[in-house]
Amino acid sequence: MNTSEAGQRAPLAERAYRIRRNALLMGEVQGQGYIGQALDIADVLAVAYFGAMRYQPENPDWEGRDRFLLSNGHYAIALYAALFEAGFLPPEELETYGSDDSRLPMSGMAAYTPGMEMSGGSLGHGLTIAVGRCLGLKRKGSDAFVYTLFSDGELDEGAIWEGIMSAAHWKLDNLIAMVDVNNQQADGPSTQIMAFEPLVEKLEAFGWYTQRVDGNDIDAVKAAFDNARNHPEPQPRMIVCDTRMGCGVPFLEAREKNHFIRVDPHEWQLALAALDEGRQA
Repeated sequence: MNTSEAGQRAPLAERAYRIRRNALLMGEVQGQGYIGQALDIADVLAVAYFGAMRYQPENPDWEGRDRFLLSNGHYAIALYAALFEAGFLPPEELETYGSDDSRLPMSGMAAYTPGMEMSGGSLGHGLTIAVGRCLGLKRKGSDAFVYTLFSDGELDEGAIWEGIMSAAHWKLDNLIAMVDVNNQQADGPSTQIMAFEPLVEKLEAFGWYTQRVDGNDIDAVKAAFDNARNHPEPQPRMIVCDTRMGCGVPFLEAREKNHFIRVDPHEWQLALAALDEGRQA
């Protein structure tokens, strides 16, 4: 069984580095993609898969597993990078990303990829699906958690707020949601497209136990996950993660628009070198 305890054999920061590296190697195959998001959310995924979740990579459908639902399906490259690191996928498949007949389509599809719990693409649905999964697990008497990751742009969608209301109504203490606040979506800065602050106060008013952390401070993220799992009250838990697009690769961080980016062929090696330099520092 691969559990969070087993995953601690490697430090979480090293796991995050490897997740970022996997994402860059996949991105190089296509020369473009949602690389900024993969780099910004790597620390959160490292903590989820190696500091919190219970799963068996050799048996992805194990009934006792914690479920991870990727609402923002365009972040699939980020989740694949974590699934490679967790052992769900063999490393030789990295180079098949986005190719015909690959198990790694550019948007997440549950039927294709071991460890992918839901198909993404149309945004705003992951939280409501998570509510249904949580209710089902409770009726089975399962102690498994359901984790779901969604983006700040998805806060524009009414279904998200329906999920927020219903999760609190049903007192779903087996639900841990994470919202990636990187302040970018396809049409511009998320806070300018649709203002959603003060987000923590809104979520608390809806009945959620809410924490806000620097999503690229791995110790803070780990503490937030621990608090969420151990929170004693019968209510759903939300971690608001403020992140930096392109985190770990300074010249990608500095790009003004990096929701979907094209990277010149020579820049991939520069990105890997920058990532390695940050690791050594």
